[in-house]
Amino acid sequence: MDIVYILIGLVLLVVGGEFLVRSSVALSFKMNISRMVIGLTVVSFATSAPELLVSLQAAMEGFSDISLGNIIGSNIANIGLVLGITALISPIAVDSDFYKFNWPVMMIFSFALFFFLLNGEDIDRLEGGALVLGLLIYLLFLIIRSRKVKENVVEEVDESLEGTSWFKIIIWLVIGGAALYGGSELLVDGSVALARDLGVSERIISVTMIAIGTSIPELAASVIAALKKEKALSFGNLIGSNIFNIASVLGITALIKPIVMQSQEVLSNDIYWMIAFSFILVPMAFIPKKFLFGRVKGLVILTGYSVFLYITIFR
Repeated sequence: MDIVYILIGLVLLVVGGEFLVRSSVALSFKMNISRMVIGLTVVSFATSAPELLVSLQAAMEGFSDISLGNIIGSNIANIGLVLGITALISPIAVDSDFYKFNWPVMMIFSFALFFFLLNGEDIDRLEGGALVLGLLIYLLFLIIRSRKVKENVVEEVDESLEGTSWFKIIIWLVIGGAALYGGSELLVDGSVALARDLGVSERIISVTMIAIGTSIPELAASVIAALKKEKALSFGNLIGSNIFNIASVLGITALIKPIVMQSQEVLSNDIYWMIAFSFILVPMAFIPKKFLFGRVKGLVILTGYSVFLYITIFR
């Protein structure tokens, strides 16, 4: 039953996240917010809502390792699993903005998380506030840069939502909020129970099973796009997702409820894997073929993710 609860929780999170994204975009159109700002901010925040609810619910119930494992594991899975499998299907072009702007920002947030945990083995409200402030500064620069280069993330904005009625927006918000709340409850409770049944820590369940589960929607969308020979996955979106996971999810959670690390393995194992997967993207983007992430690189990084799972679960 624990696995059933986890699966139902994941489904509710996906459904709730989709309704929240649609209602948020429609509401933004009602407020006359530009498509560029919607794509760069509203959509990004809304798509991070499932992870935020799970992390917040876990922290409130005293299972901080699920909060940390959920985010660290998701960041690893975004690169090792999503990028690896997608590159195996169809090579991905690497844009220069990736290593000039987005990648350095991701590394800054990754090291900030590492040093926050190293200094006191927790993320307190001050540190959570620093993460959120850093995210706001990042978004401001992102909007300014997008206006200058005329390249923004408006492809993520469904323009058909522009004429959505207030009634639909409210219904979608209610459904999305209820599904996210119920899904986070079931996912956290099911994960804790499963960890106890298997005799492992909540951290192992969150950094593997929960992280993979929350990455499945993005993986499915990327695989379908790759099979159709469409633009499978932009490095910018991938890096942006990892930045939001650390800055918005852990930042906001810590502001509401400080996150106290419970397992030393988070600091001695998981965080190093996250930093390593993040760091290796730039060398791999240039060697041997510049600005192309092909099948060989995809296989290498997917193999690395398999090694991470093995070490995390069986060591």
